[in-house]
Amino acid sequence: MSPPAEVPPLAGFTVGVTAARRADELATMLERRGAVVQHGPALRIVPVADDTELADATRALIARPPDITVATTGIGFRGWVEAADGWGIGEDLLAALGSGKLIARGPKARGAIRASGLVDTWSPPSESSAEVLDYLLDGACDGRGVDGLRIAVQLHGEPLPDVVEALTVAGAEVIEVPVYRWMPPVDIGPLDRLIDGVLASCVDVLTFTSAPAAASLLARATERGLREELLTALRGPVLSVCVGPVTAAPLEAVDVPTVQPHRSRLGAMVRHLEAEMPGRVRSLPVAGHWLELRGHAVLVDGVLRGVQPAGMALLRALARRPGRVVARSELLRALPGGSGDEHAVETAMARLRTALGEPKLVQTVVKRGYRLALDPAIGAGSGGGHCLNADSR
Repeated sequence: MSPPAEVPPLAGFTVGVTAARRADELATMLERRGAVVQHGPALRIVPVADDTELADATRALIARPPDITVATTGIGFRGWVEAADGWGIGEDLLAALGSGKLIARGPKARGAIRASGLVDTWSPPSESSAEVLDYLLDGACDGRGVDGLRIAVQLHGEPLPDVVEALTVAGAEVIEVPVYRWMPPVDIGPLDRLIDGVLASCVDVLTFTSAPAAASLLARATERGLREELLTALRGPVLSVCVGPVTAAPLEAVDVPTVQPHRSRLGAMVRHLEAEMPGRVRSLPVAGHWLELRGHAVLVDGVLRGVQPAGMALLRALARRPGRVVARSELLRALPGGSGDEHAVETAMARLRTALGEPKLVQTVVKRGYRLALDPAIGAGSGGGHCLNADSR
């Protein structure tokens, strides 16, 4: 018998994608690693190329060029230049910005600046607006602080009141440049379904690529009266993966733990998740086999077997106390749907055994309940690994 094919690292897990931009790219990377992807965009990007506020800010900067320009996003800086080109003042804008110093919040903004033919002065290693602010206030840009300077700040979808206020208090004249805005999605249904999936224990991981998306998810849950339930899930069984510390801030502000890659990149975030998940599954030696619990599937001796939600609910309940008998009444409470008939346990258990392909993995204890047939040589206290699903749901 040939050994089973290697199982992709994210196989058996459902990953929620909250991004609007580059969502397809992220989903493709996750699916290549075996994940089932559920997309629920938490926002949409609305360009404001025809917005009078952007046009007025652009013409004001051409008339009186800024001493410093802060580009916060690549897409935003490119959109700004493209909008100015559409108005016939693109070259004038580049000349005005080039007469002063340009600061890029991150490498994408730096790339956009250089693609336009300009040269940036500095970019923070952390890619955070807070570090940009410290750099300016400490006088690192011109050696004397910002008092009396004219500073243009390209916004990244939402206002930056802390940055603007701090610069203004320090004596700068700040011109806010609203290139695009984050808005709620036109169709809120996918986001609601994603939230429902999290609450129903059908989503194992949520990914976030922007702070506004994280804030929008929390806001939508609040509108639906589900905020506390969502926070409980995000603080427990559901893993929140963020592209960087700026994105994670709205979640960590409400005590939701997050994991982040060392570099704030989409690919790095997926690779970090890929490395994170093996430590979050539980492997159990059961009836001469190795059983590994994943989100919506189980590995039996390295072979991935899909299991229906009711079966996974039973398996998680049994795995919380491997080797010990779990009463039918307790298993009934674990089943989704709230059925009051213990025959529902028997039906779900029969389907679970069929899905596992090894009926002896779960033993029936007459008049008492069911148990995982944990190998006695290992003992009920062992199992190895932190369980993403079994211990918490």
